[in-house]
Amino acid sequence: MIAGPPTIVSHLVDTRSHDATGAPRSMGFFTDTSICIGCKACEVACKEWNHVPQDGLDWTGESYDNTGCIGANSWRHVAFIEQARPVRQDDGAHGDLRWLMASDVCKHCAKAGCLDVCPTGALMRTEFGTVVVQSDVCNGCGYCVSACPFGVIDRREEDGRVWKCTLCYDRLRGDMEPACAQACPTKSIQFGPVDELRRIADDRVRTLHRRGVSEARLYGADRDDGVGGFGAFFLLLDDPEVYGLPPTPVVPTRDLGRMWGAAAAAAVSMVAGVVVAALRSRA
Repeated sequence: MIAGPPTIVSHLVDTRSHDATGAPRSMGFFTDTSICIGCKACEVACKEWNHVPQDGLDWTGESYDNTGCIGANSWRHVAFIEQARPVRQDDGAHGDLRWLMASDVCKHCAKAGCLDVCPTGALMRTEFGTVVVQSDVCNGCGYCVSACPFGVIDRREEDGRVWKCTLCYDRLRGDMEPACAQACPTKSIQFGPVDELRRIADDRVRTLHRRGVSEARLYGADRDDGVGGFGAFFLLLDDPEVYGLPPTPVVPTRDLGRMWGAAAAAAVSMVAGVVVAALRSRA
């Protein structure tokens, strides 16, 4: 669904991944689903640049959404959500349909559970604040798969290793725009410094609200949420659950320190109990 004419703002964003001194900046995506047309150009561009294997070639008869979900072979996924609007009896208006299009991607969480659990260091935080998998270090253990609250990370059957969006790390290092953002014809996918994108996103929500699109809301732009805010966040036109997104995502490892502390305390207590029992038995 296109809510008002597309607002092209990419020319207002400094998309260089390094500042004037050459220092890297925290970069990310703002995906405005209100102007996504479902063309899947982002999916194609991602596959072409990153040599991601083809998938989604089988017609299921259930949806025009051929890829279905994010996975090891679909680092970006454009969801097609068909909604039936209710019939209004008061004025005789008939119900109709609306399409919600949304290009989903790895959220590059500020507090990333996948990073916390990786035993080999295959997952790393880059100088741009993004999270990438070093495929030559990954041992395919799969701990990160269960640690992602969004189900983004996935193992590839052919080699057992995990794969996901890198936010085109190689392009960032050369001050190039990620392939998906460059290919998006409506600029639904906007790329730039995360703080600047948040300001643009706030302005866009206010604009839509003034136009009467009261359901417009941001998802993942709050630094105080359960994952510390997303490096890739979204403007949605309905509840997150409608798009297959968790309404209140929480990094599974948030209580890891407390749990280890409790386990250590329990171990100390157990050892102390054994020592006391041994001393008593000798007395």
